Amino acid sequence: MNGVFPALGGTDSSRSWFERAQRSLAGGISSSSRLTSTGPDPYPLYMSSGSGARIRDVDGNEYIDYLISYGSAVLGHASPLLTNALTEVLRTGTMFGTCNVPEVELAELICRMVPCADLVRFANSGSEAVQGAVRAARGYTGRSKILKFEGHYHGWSDTLAISNRPTAAEAGPYDTPQSVPHSPGIPQGVVQDVVVCPWNDPAALRAVLDAHRDVAAVICEPIVANNACTMPDAGFLDLLREECTARGIVLIFDEVCTGFRTGPGGAQALFGVVPDLAVFSKALGGGLPIAAFAGRHEVMEPLARGEVKHGGTYNASPLCATAALVTLRALHDPAVTKRIDETGRRVMEAVRRAAHDSGVPCAVQGVGAMFQVVFSPDGTRTRQYRDLLRTDRARYDTFRHELLKRGVHTNAYAMACWFVPATVTDDDLTATCQAVEEAFKAL
Repeated sequence: MNGVFPALGGTDSSRSWFERAQRSLAGGISSSSRLTSTGPDPYPLYMSSGSGARIRDVDGNEYIDYLISYGSAVLGHASPLLTNALTEVLRTGTMFGTCNVPEVELAELICRMVPCADLVRFANSGSEAVQGAVRAARGYTGRSKILKFEGHYHGWSDTLAISNRPTAAEAGPYDTPQSVPHSPGIPQGVVQDVVVCPWNDPAALRAVLDAHRDVAAVICEPIVANNACTMPDAGFLDLLREECTARGIVLIFDEVCTGFRTGPGGAQALFGVVPDLAVFSKALGGGLPIAAFAGRHEVMEPLARGEVKHGGTYNASPLCATAALVTLRALHDPAVTKRIDETGRRVMEAVRRAAHDSGVPCAVQGVGAMFQVVFSPDGTRTRQYRDLLRTDRARYDTFRHELLKRGVHTNAYAMACWFVPATVTDDDLTATCQAVEEAFKAL
């Protein structure tokens, strides 16, 4: 289908599948983030197929997809590049639990693309790779505490599932936030090892570091994808680099979302700040499960010598490593990431224009490749997590559902973001901008 979409049809089949799923899957879902709704209906959409930037649900409705597997399917759905390469791997064996050629070629390519990457280790998900990076930092420094920023997300595992989205009552004092477990089941000992700091506040950062001399690593999302694409203030990442260097602390960039999507070298190349370690997933695999952490020789050496332990049966299987290799070869071309960025910026501008014309205050923040629409009271951008507590999430929900009705599929959560695939066509872009305009009129 080309051009503008008709109104979304019924979703009764999704309803039926969700009712069936609840009898065998805990909560009817395989991930807590999939507990979404279809407009006013309390069930998620079930997708059956996709091609390029479009996906179809089990009722035959078609959408332009800006969730794009949470940014993973960066080359679009059912990419012929991936399909052709992976078909060959399926014929010869998907994994052996041994070393393989594609993992070596992939690691070499990452080292060429990523400024901080002298050595690489692979894992299967962003959460796993974060754990690996944290262990490497602790092994290298001999220290135990990790400093993270309030509202930044580094996976669901215990290690750093702290103060991802605390309530205002839980968060504690602004300059010394409480370490709040993301979920029941996280031991108190783990919580005590994580120090929390507000984002974009140099004075608070220095004060927290002065108060905790046993910090092994500072970790951040350089663009806070899970905090509505909140950007770093000018110079703040440079300050992180300076403070960590002066104090012998390992600086970790969680580039699970920004890596390779914001440019061939990720956010560290975009901002010109090189961390000691970086974590990658999402766009790395093009839609298959693979992750990596990479960094400077001296920090990775204890791991290389086998002193710091790290393993995984499925790490860099030939199937997933091949998918990543094909994807990164495409993203290594600056023209590809430039097109992604330019496409996203046109959508961002369409949102700003529609908001202005409709008299609806909002901020559109991030970069073209990944951004979010934030309904702040006066339309100002967010700088820190607590700014989001004052935004109008109900209005975001309405906006998202109005887009969905018009065939545009975006993240269901107001604190997350849009991801732009490389395969958005001119027709897709026209339809998206028209849907945005109509959605704001409905607001």
